[in-house]
Amino acid sequence: MGGVYANFANVSHSDYEFTVTFARVDHEVESEEVPGVVVARVNLSPRFMRELIDAMEDNYSKWRTREGIKNLPEYGGTEGGSEEE
Repeated sequence: MGGVYANFANVSHSDYEFTVTFARVDHEVESEEVPGVVVARVNLSPRFMRELIDAMEDNYSKWRTREGIKNLPEYGGTEGGSEEE
């Protein structure tokens, strides 16, 4: 299955659709260079955008729970570790 790497996304919308633009941004660039390249641009209906947001929130919640369990002392994690939001 093919795919592309992106570490930046921009969301915009019109009256009829949402557009999500994914880019790969290289942080080590010279001042005159373009800092990244668009790797994909996806147009979504408002209904599909809502479904995508719901799916992402659900998946992120599951990931956070799993990461929290991995960080418990009884599972070899460290106490008092920093948690990013």
